[in-house]
Amino acid sequence: MFLKQWKALKAYANEKGIRIIGDIPIYVAFDSADTWANPVLFQFDEDNQPKAVAGCPPDAFSATGQLWGNPLYRWDYHKSTGYAWWLLRLAHVFKLYDTVRIDHFRGFDEYYSIPFGDQTAERGHWEKDRAWTCSIPSKKSSAMWTLSQKTGIPYRERDRMVKESGYPGMKVLQFAFDSREESDYLPHNYERNCVVYTGTHDNDTILGWYYVMSEEDREFSKEYMGNAKSTDEELPWDFIRMSMESVANLAVTPMQEFLGLGTEARINYPSTLGNNWKWRLLPGQFTPELAKRIHRLTQITARITK
Repeated sequence: MFLKQWKALKAYANEKGIRIIGDIPIYVAFDSADTWANPVLFQFDEDNQPKAVAGCPPDAFSATGQLWGNPLYRWDYHKSTGYAWWLLRLAHVFKLYDTVRIDHFRGFDEYYSIPFGDQTAERGHWEKDRAWTCSIPSKKSSAMWTLSQKTGIPYRERDRMVKESGYPGMKVLQFAFDSREESDYLPHNYERNCVVYTGTHDNDTILGWYYVMSEEDREFSKEYMGNAKSTDEELPWDFIRMSMESVANLAVTPMQEFLGLGTEARINYPSTLGNNWKWRLLPGQFTPELAKRIHRLTQITARITK
């Protein structure tokens, strides 16, 4: 029933010239059909318990790291099968979406391994796998390209992965304004083969983020953007405009930014449970006036398909 309804919705969207981006995680859940049907694909012991689990090391989002708890892949086994399971998975998601973004694309190059049973991610370590060069098919058409989340990777490694894979990299404006160094997230450093986000589901809204960033970084953003006199109402649009005016092939803006909402509209707090994914767009919030403003900006920046 879900697939029937989804295919009808997708067909309607496509008829209107709208393509749908699907976001899939690199990992699957421990209690998923995948682990039940194919335990040999994962790092399990003889009792089908994980030997280690996935996550991320301590970073700006979390002092103790992110303990996701997903089973890790046996990449050597996947390689011996020609990455058959991954190719089947991708073949399926491309039936659901026009474009696919794989969350935590870095996991195809190296993965963070945390001892099973640990309560935090602090004792984890990185393991090299280099699987991504073989597991993901090359881009063959504009309707089948893969966005890769690479936030948190050193610039040199990120650049290498983008160039070798050919997939568009990911730029996040909220990571750009570090007054201590010049970031490759600043728009003047972009190449066309990238996707720019004002912020992702893991970020606060522009207004929420702007007033908790350091004073030095905020002053740097004003100097870079030349918007020291912008009001709170116009501030999110400064970032939206900057993303759309960049050379990035695709610019993504959460609806909260168009509406000028604050932290109360944040989607997700990484490494936390129980208070996420609750924000909803309410009837009447997306007005004809707002639609006209968005339409005009996409016209000015040549982001409307002719």
